[in-house]
Amino acid sequence: MRRSLALAGTAVTALCLLVGCSSGGDDAGSGKTTLKVAALEGGYGRAMYAEVIKAYEASHPDVDVQLQISKSIEDEITPNMKAGKYPDVVVLGQGRKAALPETLIKDKALEDLTPVLKTKVPGEDKTVGDKLTDGIVGNLNTNPYGTDQTYLMPLYYAPTGLFYNQGLFKERGWQVPATWDEMFELGDKAKKQGIALFTYPTSGYLDSYFYALLADIGGEQFYTDVMTYKKDVWKTANAKKALDITTRLLSYAAPTTVGYANEQDFTKNQQSVLDNKALFMPNGTWITGEMADAPRAKGFAWGLTPLPAATEGGKRYLTTSVESAWVPGAAKNKDAAKDFIAYLYSDKAAEIFAKSNAIQPIEGIANSLTGESAEFYKLYEDPSVSALVGGFASTAPVEGVDIKATLFDTANSIISGDTTEAKWQSALNEASEKLRQAGD
Repeated sequence: MRRSLALAGTAVTALCLLVGCSSGGDDAGSGKTTLKVAALEGGYGRAMYAEVIKAYEASHPDVDVQLQISKSIEDEITPNMKAGKYPDVVVLGQGRKAALPETLIKDKALEDLTPVLKTKVPGEDKTVGDKLTDGIVGNLNTNPYGTDQTYLMPLYYAPTGLFYNQGLFKERGWQVPATWDEMFELGDKAKKQGIALFTYPTSGYLDSYFYALLADIGGEQFYTDVMTYKKDVWKTANAKKALDITTRLLSYAAPTTVGYANEQDFTKNQQSVLDNKALFMPNGTWITGEMADAPRAKGFAWGLTPLPAATEGGKRYLTTSVESAWVPGAAKNKDAAKDFIAYLYSDKAAEIFAKSNAIQPIEGIANSLTGESAEFYKLYEDPSVSALVGGFASTAPVEGVDIKATLFDTANSIISGDTTEAKWQSALNEASEKLRQAGD
């Protein structure tokens, strides 16, 4: 969902679903508290929010929830926030182009949600923290300042990696590559049959790819060094290896990739996998819902694999995409907001979300999954695969520096030939150094 990673839409829509649509604040005549909830309409759809809110209101008759949902929710709520009108709860992860949560993190404008972890889930005996899977909080995604304080609550989690058509591989007798040498051998073989090895919906989807690749190559310490801007980290041999592999992979990209890698046409790149025009694309489990009604090749079946190992038999990492719930520091109804967020981890809410394949990081929930989702989440059980959660550390804003854009978006220019790997590496090191200095 992400965007979670980077779902986008061409129109901004708002919807009040099965909820009261008052003007905000306390309802004048009813004595109810109006709770404003803003959510991204991603690959999981919108119906699940309406159902969860209906269930919450049934058990909280003194609260009237006003839902605002949009495929481009940032465009809708940002102008109001600048005018001092804030939602109380926002469901929106990091990693999108608008970078709204990242901006609020840099501005220290989010509410500390650490107390929610110790709050009992409404109607249940366990606390939120008791129900969460180990390791899902305490990383840079949830605790962006590297402290014990949690500012973003992980609401859904999804394995990301390379998605492909299992049916095509079975039909051609191909094996899913376990190493990069095997990957490029397959690329040559597929090219002779008119099939590209690789594509991506938009360059933003390369976040999950790069995070896993960096950890594959240099381990978790190297990954952390990159994410925290260690001095000259992009001049290291490990960084050069990551860019070497990526530049070679991009040389196998479908010719239509860059032209469609935008918020209006990104599904056309996704469709190329369904049509057997490209073998692999980085994505998350929301892809199955997002493309559920799209045409597909005969015998198509979604498959998900981690990146090939950097060394034969080496450890492989599965970047875990996390969709977050958070509260603006200037929200009006913070206590009600925290209670609502705690409810989102209830058994009832989890059941509703799971019907839309929005899987929460609740202990044991993956065991109840069936079908495609069960196969995807089983990857976490592979002893050679480790989950990876996080992202770049937050620093004070540096004008003109966006290291995510430098790392991910430059892929378009590599494919088009507008820049070189050497220039890419130099730009990354320059951006990392500026952010390191801003964080000192």
